[in-house]
Amino acid sequence: MISFRNFALRRGERLLLSNVDLALHAGWRVGVIGRNGTGKSSLFAALQGQVEADRGDIDIPARVRIASVAQETPALDDPALDFVLSGDAQVHAAIIAEREAVEREDWEAVAQAHHRLEELNGYDATARAGKLLHGLGFSPDTHERAVKEFSGGWRVRLNLARALMTPSDLLLLDEPTNHLDLDAVLWLEQWLLKYPGTLLLISHDREFLDEITTHTLHLHDGKGKLYTGDYTAFERQRAEHLRLQQITHEKVQAERAHLQSFIDRFSASAAKAKQAQSRVKRLAKMADTEAVRVERALRIEFPAPAKLPHALLRVTHADCGYGDHTVLHQIGFILEAGDRVALLGPNGAGKSTLVKTLVGELPLLGGERGSHPDLRIGYFAQHTVESLREGTTAIDHLADIAPGVATQQLRDFLGKWNFPGDRAFEKVDVFSGGERARLALALIAWRRPNVLLLDEPTNHLDLDMREALAEALSVFEGAIVMVSHDRHLIGLVCDTFWRVADGVAQPFDGDLDAYAVWLRTRDSSADRPKAPVAAAPAAKPVAKAPKVNAHKQAQAEARVAELESKLHTLDMDLADPDRYAGGGTDAAALSKQRDEVAAQLADAEEALLSVYDGA
Repeated sequence: MISFRNFALRRGERLLLSNVDLALHAGWRVGVIGRNGTGKSSLFAALQGQVEADRGDIDIPARVRIASVAQETPALDDPALDFVLSGDAQVHAAIIAEREAVEREDWEAVAQAHHRLEELNGYDATARAGKLLHGLGFSPDTHERAVKEFSGGWRVRLNLARALMTPSDLLLLDEPTNHLDLDAVLWLEQWLLKYPGTLLLISHDREFLDEITTHTLHLHDGKGKLYTGDYTAFERQRAEHLRLQQITHEKVQAERAHLQSFIDRFSASAAKAKQAQSRVKRLAKMADTEAVRVERALRIEFPAPAKLPHALLRVTHADCGYGDHTVLHQIGFILEAGDRVALLGPNGAGKSTLVKTLVGELPLLGGERGSHPDLRIGYFAQHTVESLREGTTAIDHLADIAPGVATQQLRDFLGKWNFPGDRAFEKVDVFSGGERARLALALIAWRRPNVLLLDEPTNHLDLDMREALAEALSVFEGAIVMVSHDRHLIGLVCDTFWRVADGVAQPFDGDLDAYAVWLRTRDSSADRPKAPVAAAPAAKPVAKAPKVNAHKQAQAEARVAELESKLHTLDMDLADPDRYAGGGTDAAALSKQRDEVAAQLADAEEALLSVYDGA
């Protein structure tokens, strides 16, 4: 159990957290949420002993092994597989010792290394590291590539794989889905659901939080409040808490006003002086309650397109790729006003290639691309945020694309994108990743596009900004093509899915759950042939989700639901402080029972997956 007692934390002169008292129990998967700047990452640093508490204590059991994702990756010559293996330092050392002993032909040292690996149960370590790399999107031919040869986003994935490889009792993950595609997110979900230790997870992906977390720690207004349940459960509980708080506040204020009115009327009356004095004392003893302070909802908007023709963009019999390398064959794609298309597909299958082809950034290797004369594209690429110029301000960037426009008009526009007042004149150097992404989207919106092509637009955006973006896109009048790992955003915005896989792109007849099933059942044992396949521009949906035995599925889902309910009840009991009275024997029994139910749930989830796998 991890305990915070009267815990307070500062960053510079600013008090981030104060008077935090709570306990986190072994095996919990806790989503740590709150607006940017509330202290989430600083809390992780405190747990790792990197910063000291301003007041109070954090109690962490002795010998708890903590794993987290490194913020930087040095430009190493080490192969990717070795880098991930090094997360398990002892096993990695034994493997290196064995390699060196073989090179020296020192067979006694080889035997010692074998014995050490046996002690550490490390014989499958290389296979486990390979599975981590594969799950996070690294193809087998990249496992021996030097770390320094990977781009920044892929190095982030390597750091994540290394953290997952590290033996740990407490795993701290700060925005692990940034730089992941949807397939890797789905894989990571399954991995984390089987993680036996305690997980603390900072994420702005509400679907990811809902799938994984058992508890939610909300950091707000300098406080930390623990809720039982996932993010959706937190929203319900918090809304009810705020409603009751406001009702209580209003009742107290009404009673205070009534008492004050009596005091004002009768304090000078000899006949009522005693009653008035009694009410003065009562008023002084009344506990004040705070009115609910609703956080200002962030709202953004994409202005209506200047022109909105019906047929906007078409590619016919298109071969897409780079240089002489064809990634997608015979693509037929028509984009009309009002279309809202999400591109789904495995990592490296060609989603970004297709988007760049639609933009016109990549020339066709074959076929035709046609567009309406009034086509105006707003393109957000994964590298867009990095393209903002250091040393310049938000208003400088906007003025570059709006020459001659009055400064006040530019300021008013940036204010709508939450760069109010003098913030428009701050240099982008001091902006967070989320602020840079917001500025990049604002620059796109200024141009009033009628087509939005968005490749992972939510990286670095917090939950409030993601909600605002989803709302803005849902009322956008033009066409949208989106690649995103944020299922909540896709579900709110897109009504059409195209699957990009095996060298083709075609409509997918199913929702995101059906896509997850397809992904699990997809044969990945060998590369599939990339033979050209004709795809008519107005092709009918042809991809079908595999059929599942309905009876077996119902039984398996019922068993999972039953065990999840038991686990939830046990978690609620363990959260009761009274359980720890009298030496905590009651809590110990409940904790043991929880471990047993958790193990049964893991088996039940495996059984449910096997139903899908057997489809």
